Amino acid sequence: MLLWQADELTVTTKINSTPPNSARVWDYWLGGKDNYPADRDAGDKAAEILPEIIQAARHDRAFLSRVVRYLADDVGIRQFLDVGAGMPAAVDNTHQVAQRVAPDARVVYVDHDALVLAHARALLTGTLEGACDHIDADARDVETIVCEAARTLDLAQPVALLLLDILNYIVDDTEAQATVEGLVAALAPGSHVVIAHPTASLDGERAYQAMQVVMDMGGAPVTARSPQQIAGFFDGLELLDPGVVSCSRWRTEPWPPGQPVLQYCGVARVPDREAGR
Repeated sequence: MLLWQADELTVTTKINSTPPNSARVWDYWLGGKDNYPADRDAGDKAAEILPEIIQAARHDRAFLSRVVRYLADDVGIRQFLDVGAGMPAAVDNTHQVAQRVAPDARVVYVDHDALVLAHARALLTGTLEGACDHIDADARDVETIVCEAARTLDLAQPVALLLLDILNYIVDDTEAQATVEGLVAALAPGSHVVIAHPTASLDGERAYQAMQVVMDMGGAPVTARSPQQIAGFFDGLELLDPGVVSCSRWRTEPWPPGQPVLQYCGVARVPDREAGR
């Protein structure tokens, strides 16, 4: 049982803290406090095999901030759908970055983890001008996500679909591709799709060993994919420069960018529909 107090709001929910949980392990790698001994143990064991995994997680988080700021400021998007949002961070969550640029931005978080949702509903509240909502759904449940997101977002207008570190938990390639295609099909032209995903292209053997140690301790099945496979999720979309690259190298400043990390990412635009279609 978790009893957690935030801004005089009490959240009570049942939490299984025994097996490691992917969101909490990730929170631990980011230096967060919302994790349990099992999560820290799994995170430490994975990092012993692959120390770079911690830097990869932190570059991934920095990429989230950059890409949301870019989409809100440079592209002018005012709606964000963050699927597999994970544990709230201390700063620069999706709605905070977006609403810092545009206070009227509307953000919907999707997750299927009880602890994530408990924290999100207490902490991620947004501005008075904008909106912030939360959906309890598996990332593969496209119908539920689309239907419930439509309560807050106008899906006839451009939306930024964020799929950061979630497709790697859909280990079947066909199912992962179908999930992306189903969500993209609900988006208006001018929407943007953002994907971040671990790759084994830099050090495949150790990457898979690190993932396996977490799974052996009871963690959720997870996989890595090649940059080419990650790029395949953008089929039919207009991939933005610099393409599918390390999170440490996506539009970073100052130039030159940092060394490649195990997290790769890309951003693509949903094209305009052909006349008559």
